[in-house]
Amino acid sequence: MKDFSKELNFKTSRSSGAGGQNVNKVETSVTVLWNVSESEFFNDDQKDLIQNKLKNRINAEGFLFLTVSESRTQLMNKNKAIEKILEIVDKSLFIPKKRVATKPSKGQKQKRLDTKKKISDKKENRRFKF
Repeated sequence: MKDFSKELNFKTSRSSGAGGQNVNKVETSVTVLWNVSESEFFNDDQKDLIQNKLKNRINAEGFLFLTVSESRTQLMNKNKAIEKILEIVDKSLFIPKKRVATKPSKGQKQKRLDTKKKISDKKENRRFKF
């Protein structure tokens, strides 16, 4: 996981929710902004991958943004925001392995057909015959 936290910009705002008077006067909510296209830590292919996978989180100007207001202190929210954005970007760079299509073996096919035949015979024997 690359640490590109030097490229992050932070904005603070008043947090919503519980907290009493503290919420009304202290800016504890932290929004972290990162310009994906101007990053020096990733190559062009990685930037394209990030932009494609996180297109719902990237605004029109090309900034990836994330707001955290979980804690009552600005410092804890800032640390949590850095941690989350690093994790999100790391997950977006993961490329899953391609699935290789396989065919069932002759033995597997025969076993399946034998099982079907046994169940069919069992149900046939349950019928009342005249």
